Amino acid sequence: MNHIHYKEKFEDRHNGSTKEDLQALLKELKLNDIDQLIDLTIPENIRHHKTLNIPAALSEQEYLKKIHEKAQKNKVFKSYIGQGYNDVVLPGVILRNVLENPGWYTQYTPYQAEISQGRLQALLNFQTAVSDLTGMEIANASLLDEATAAAEAMYMLYNTRKNKKAHTFLVDENIYPQTLEVIKNRAESFEIDVKIDAITKDSISEDVFGIFLQYPAADGKIVDYQALASACKDNSVSIGVAADLLSLTLLEAPGNWGADVVVGTSQRFGVPMGFGGPHAGYFATKEQYKRNIPGRIIGVTSDAEGNYALRMALQTREQHIRRDRATSNICTAQALLAIIASFYAVYHGPKGLKKIASRIHELTQLLDAGLKSLGYTQSNESYFDTLNIEVTEKELDAIKTIAEAQKVNFHYKANAIGISLDEKTEFNDVIELLEVFAKAKGAELNKQDLQETAKSSVIPTSLERKSEYLTHPIFNSYHSEHEMLRYIKSLEGKDLSLCHSMIPLGSCTMKLNATAEMIPLTWNNWSNVHPFAPKFQTEGYMELIQELNDWLCEITGFAKMSFQPNSGAQGEYAGLKAICAYHESKGEGHRNVCLIPASAHGTNPASAAMAGLKVVVVKCDERGNIDVSDLKEKAEQHAENLNSFMVTYPSTHGVFEEPIVEICNIIHENGGQVYMDGANMNAQVGLTSPGFIGADVCHLNLHKTFSIPHGGGGPGMGPIGVAEHLVPFLPNHIVVPTEGDQGITAVSAAPYGSASILLISHAYIAMMGVEGLTNATRLAILNANYIKSRLENHYPVLYSGANGYCAHEMILDCRGFKSAGVEVADIAKRLMDYGFHAPTVSFPVAGTLMVEPTESESKSELDRFCDALISIREEIKAIEEGQSDKENNVLKNAPHTATALLSDNWDKPYTRSEAAYPLSYLKDNKFWPAVSRVNESQGDRVLICSCPPIEAYQS
Repeated sequence: MNHIHYKEKFEDRHNGSTKEDLQALLKELKLNDIDQLIDLTIPENIRHHKTLNIPAALSEQEYLKKIHEKAQKNKVFKSYIGQGYNDVVLPGVILRNVLENPGWYTQYTPYQAEISQGRLQALLNFQTAVSDLTGMEIANASLLDEATAAAEAMYMLYNTRKNKKAHTFLVDENIYPQTLEVIKNRAESFEIDVKIDAITKDSISEDVFGIFLQYPAADGKIVDYQALASACKDNSVSIGVAADLLSLTLLEAPGNWGADVVVGTSQRFGVPMGFGGPHAGYFATKEQYKRNIPGRIIGVTSDAEGNYALRMALQTREQHIRRDRATSNICTAQALLAIIASFYAVYHGPKGLKKIASRIHELTQLLDAGLKSLGYTQSNESYFDTLNIEVTEKELDAIKTIAEAQKVNFHYKANAIGISLDEKTEFNDVIELLEVFAKAKGAELNKQDLQETAKSSVIPTSLERKSEYLTHPIFNSYHSEHEMLRYIKSLEGKDLSLCHSMIPLGSCTMKLNATAEMIPLTWNNWSNVHPFAPKFQTEGYMELIQELNDWLCEITGFAKMSFQPNSGAQGEYAGLKAICAYHESKGEGHRNVCLIPASAHGTNPASAAMAGLKVVVVKCDERGNIDVSDLKEKAEQHAENLNSFMVTYPSTHGVFEEPIVEICNIIHENGGQVYMDGANMNAQVGLTSPGFIGADVCHLNLHKTFSIPHGGGGPGMGPIGVAEHLVPFLPNHIVVPTEGDQGITAVSAAPYGSASILLISHAYIAMMGVEGLTNATRLAILNANYIKSRLENHYPVLYSGANGYCAHEMILDCRGFKSAGVEVADIAKRLMDYGFHAPTVSFPVAGTLMVEPTESESKSELDRFCDALISIREEIKAIEEGQSDKENNVLKNAPHTATALLSDNWDKPYTRSEAAYPLSYLKDNKFWPAVSRVNESQGDRVLICSCPPIEAYQS
C-alpha cells in the first residue's frame, strides 16, 4: 500500500535528467549539488529566494480534466460575425498529420535548408497560392495577421514612394476597425498622416503617397476600384488592398486591376478561429519591391549536385539583421499556420476552392432573397458572403434576443446587422437564420418560394474572376486522402525536428512541447470561438487568460500582462510604445533616445526604430558584458531625452552580468525606463525575475520559455509584463476593449493575440508547478555548463560569468579554424551528417556557434551531441595536420545525402562510411539530409519564389 497516494509528476516527464544523470552531470563539473552551481552562476543580489505563489502541480490527467471543465464555460455559438474571422473545416488528414503532429510543429525556422526541405516546399506552395490568387508577382512566407500586414504594407509604400514630400496615407472608411487601429499605431512613430475617407478619384491629392482598400469591403460590399486605380497610377499614388483570399476564387485578382500590394489573412484556408489566432497573414506585391518586402521569402535554388533545392532567399536581408536601419522587426512569422493553409489549398485545388466559395456565395444569395421576401432592406447590391441588413434599434434588439436564444452570433452595428456566411454554413442554417428574422417581424417564412427567388450571381461582370490560378501540378494532384497523406508524409520526412534529436539553438530554447499541452488546442470549445464573440460566451477564455496573467506576473515580478502581442518582436514594439505613452503622459514626449548594447539581438534596435526612437549603441567590454562606464556616460549625455534602455538578461552572450541592478539604477536616475528582452527568461524562472532586478517592462517569448512549439518559424507569442506605473498604457482594442482609455492603440488584430495557444503555456505552468518550473531553470543552467565542460578543451568558449560558469547557453568560438579553411558553416553542415541541427550560427558573434541545450534533454542526448562536436573537431584536426585535403574533405562536402553515397561515381578522398556513419550510433538511427549543400548566392541572384514548372523537379 506504499503507492496508494502516488501521483505521476509531469516535471519528471519534462525535465530530461534522472537523479542518476544529475549526479553524473555534477560530477563532470566537480560540484556537490546543483545549488552550488546556481550560487556560483547567478549574482546573489538578484536572487529573490522566495517560493512563487503558483498552485501545486497537476498531473496530465488532472490538468486535462480541469481544462475540459474550463472549456465548457466557453459557449460556441454559430458565428456569422465575420470581420476577418470565419468558421472553417480543417480536413482531418491535415488536422491529424500536421497540426497535431510533432514532426511538423516542433521544427525550427528553416535557416539550415538542407534539413528543412519539407517545410520550405510547403511554404513555397503558400507563396504560390497567395501570388496566384492575388494576381501579384511575389509573396512572402507569411506575416502575423491581416492588421499587422496592412501596417507593413503602409510603411513599405511610404519608404518606396516616388514623391518624398507626400506623407498622407488614405484609408477607406469601409475597412475592418482592428486593421485601421494597427495602421494608426504604426503610423504614429513616423511622419505619416493617416486619413480616413470614402475614397474616390477626387480624394487623391499631391500629399497622398498611398491608399488602402478592403476587398470586399468590411460591410461585405464589392466595389469596382478600376477607375480609382487608374487615377492613382496617373498621380503616382500606390494602392494597398486587404483581400479575402477565398473570395478571390470568384473575384478578379487585385493585382489585375491595379494593386501594388495585397495583404490579408489565410485563416479561411482551414485554420480555426481560436479566439483570434494564430493565423498566417499574407503579403503579396510586385517584383520591384522584393528587397523591401517584410518577413521571409522562400526561393528556389539548386544544391551542390545540381538538384532542385529550396532555401530562405535574401536571408541576410531579413529585417531584424538590419537592426536600427530596419523598416520592420519581423522575426517570428506564422509558418505552421501558413503550412496548414498551403496544404488546404493543395488538398482542395483550384476547383475545390471555387466550389467552396461558390457554395458560400449561393447560400448568401439565398439568405438575401429570403430577407427581402420578409421585408428587410439589404444594402449590398454586390457581395461575396456578407450581407448588411438595415434595421431600426427596436428591430436590432429583438433580432439579437432571438438570435442569441438560438445560439447564433451576428455583427451588430448602429442600425444595421452584418451576416457573414462561411464554409460550415448549410442550407438548413440559412433557413434557421431567416426564421430568426421572421420571428422578429412576427412573419411567416415561405420556404417554398425561397429557392426560386435566388439569383445566379450578384458579382459585377467586370469583377468576375477571369484569370487562372493554382495551375501548378502540386495543386492538381493530391485530392484523395490517400494521396494527400502520402504527400504530407513525403515532405515531413525531409525535415529534422525535435522528433529526431535535440535542436541546440542558443537564444531559441527548443524545449519539449508536451503532447498533453497540445491536446486541448483542437477541442471545439477552444478552437471555434470568434475573437469578437460577446463576453458571456467567452468566460472560459477570460478565466484562462486571468490565471495565466496572475502566474506570469508572479514569475516576472510585474503588475500586469498584455497578451495582445503575437510575437516576441511585436512584444518589444508594444513595450516601447507603452513606455513612450508613459513619458507623453508626464509631458515628456520629447524623450526619444533608446540605449541598446552592441550585443543585443537585432530585433531590439529594429523595434526601437519602428517605435520612432533614436538608437544609441552602448559598448561591450572584452568579456562581452555591457560597459557600465560607457552606459553611464551615454545615459547622462542623453538624460534630457532618454526614453529607455533595452537589455537582454542573462545577456545574449549567455552570462548573468553582475552589475545589472546598477545598470537599471543608472537608467532610472536619468529619467529612462528599462526594457528587458525576455528571450533568456528560461534562466530566470523561479530564481530571479525582471521586476525584482529592476526592469519596467519585459516581453516573454512563450514559444521559448513557456513551451509553445516553434512550428517551423511560428507561431509565437510575445506578451509583455509591466510595472504598476505602465499598466494604464498597455495595448487596448477598439472592438473588444482590454484596457483603459490611456492604453495605446492595438498592435495586433485580435484583442488577446494568438489566444488559442495560450493554452499551451497555461498547461505547462499548471503541470510543472512552482517546484517543477524552478527545477527546469536550474537544470537548463546545469545542462549548459555540462556541455561547456565537455567541449571547452576542444572549442574555445567565448564568455562566462565571474566564477567561470555560463547561464543557460554558451558561445563556441570557431574562428580559429579558418587557418585550416574551415568556416563555421562547414561545422553546421557537417552536424547534419551526425543527425543534429546546428546551434545558432554567427550570432551574436560572427564565426561562432551559440549552444542552448534546455532542461528537456537527457544526459545521453547531451553526450551524443558533445560526441558529435568532438568528432568534428578531430576531423578539423586532420585537415590542420595535412591528413585530409583542405578543399575536398568531409566538412567541405557536408552534408552527404543518401543519393550521393549510393552513386556509382564515388570520388571523394574518404570512405562512404566516414561520410555517413562517423559515430556508431548513426548506424541505428540515421537522419538523411534531403539535399546536399544548397547554393545560397544563386538563390539570391535569380529569385524564384513560387513553384517552378514541373520540369524543374524532374531535372
